[in-house]
Amino acid sequence: MDADHARLVVAAQDGDRRAREELVSAYLPLLYNIVGRALSGHVDVDDVVQETLLRAMRDLPALRTPESLRSWLVSITLRQITTYWQRQRAREDRTTLIDEALAVPDAGAPLEDATILRLRLSDERGQAVEAGRWLDAEHRVLLSLWWQECAGLLTRQDIADATGLSVAHTGVRLQRMREQLELSRTIVAALAADPRCPGLNGTVAGWDGVPASVWRKRIARHTRGCPTCAATATDRVPAELLLLSVAPLAVPATLLAALTAKGLLSGTATAAGMTAAGGGGLLGKFHALTAHPVAALATGGVLVAGTATYVAWPEPEHRVPGVTASPTSGPSTSGPSATAPPASGPSALPAVVPLGARSLESVDQPGRFVTYAGDFAVLGSGEQARRRGTFTVVKGLADSRCVTFRAADGRYLRHNYLRLRLSTDDGSRLFREDATFCPRPGAVDGSVTLRAHNYPGSALRPRDGGIRLDGFNGTRTFTGQASFLVRGPAT
Repeated sequence: MDADHARLVVAAQDGDRRAREELVSAYLPLLYNIVGRALSGHVDVDDVVQETLLRAMRDLPALRTPESLRSWLVSITLRQITTYWQRQRAREDRTTLIDEALAVPDAGAPLEDATILRLRLSDERGQAVEAGRWLDAEHRVLLSLWWQECAGLLTRQDIADATGLSVAHTGVRLQRMREQLELSRTIVAALAADPRCPGLNGTVAGWDGVPASVWRKRIARHTRGCPTCAATATDRVPAELLLLSVAPLAVPATLLAALTAKGLLSGTATAAGMTAAGGGGLLGKFHALTAHPVAALATGGVLVAGTATYVAWPEPEHRVPGVTASPTSGPSTSGPSATAPPASGPSALPAVVPLGARSLESVDQPGRFVTYAGDFAVLGSGEQARRRGTFTVVKGLADSRCVTFRAADGRYLRHNYLRLRLSTDDGSRLFREDATFCPRPGAVDGSVTLRAHNYPGSALRPRDGGIRLDGFNGTRTFTGQASFLVRGPAT
């Protein structure tokens, strides 16, 4: 721990409120990331973090060794996570694992999903984060601690002190967690394979899609003995490298406001702590994470591990594309009614999706159209699929320069948990953002890619039997898969 922080502890114990606020500001990102990863971004993360800091500041005068503050805070955090889980189980009178006990509300994407969506540099990175949801509860906590160790924010000794174990025993537990994580990565990759192994389809018959230990064990029995599923684990990037390239969770403004209201932070202390990157220390490590050789992949680097090459996916652009939907009802190849920026992709024509009744034909899979099965969008072939997949294109609900697709039953296409689906307009800003897509030039003249309005660095493309929102990597392969020809309704 930094000597400055030890001095702050002594000052805070003597009643210095400013010192206490600086400590809270300095360690808030670390504690928030531990809780956020352990609870997989559940809506109650903020509450657990607040309770942790309140208890820590209440008990701070009893801390005898100021230099052990970091491990002491982590140990309090772990106890609060355990207490939270116990309350949840008691409230719901259930003994299932936390994976099943916690339901993420539909009001917004989980933090993990948001991180995957914004910073997903490769399929493997997304799969590594997703694999964490398959871990047992205790292993998920260990993963959140190991994640911070990989980032240089905790030491092995810190973890050992926080968990009350020896360094050697801590190493054994972390190794067991890593083995379960690698097993879970294989499961996630096998489930995402297209086409999926027929034997695996039989194994998961009746599964509700929620990660749980009982299904992890069943699927693992299949993958261990299946050459097809086991092949997904070959030439895999080590998990620690993938986790390093995922940016830390940002502390939300709502939590900062709540802590300020409770007297744990002041505007001055918050500003000072959040701008401490240049001065070293714990916060500096968080902000310097992007300078790590592996984390620098986010700027477009290439990681070579063994014989496999992994190309980085760029960060989403933090701007709204200046592309306007055409109000004309003519065919998609007609001239646009509004100007668009010069095409930067393979197509030399502006990206236009005319308003009115339209269907979307895949460029990569000619003859197959965006349609839906139940609530989820899929690709279908034939006139019936095209008729079912004829949507009314209207001006974007969140931006009139973009477009929104309305189905015949009045529902709208929106991205939700990375998947394209049909949903009823609930009147929320989130819904309007999720249901707005901005066209960009596609792989061939007259085609378009559809970027999410709220994640303009990500585009819709068919994958895993559905249509998903993936980080755009700029390659011709991705552009082809994400390109659609705008057609009129079936005659």
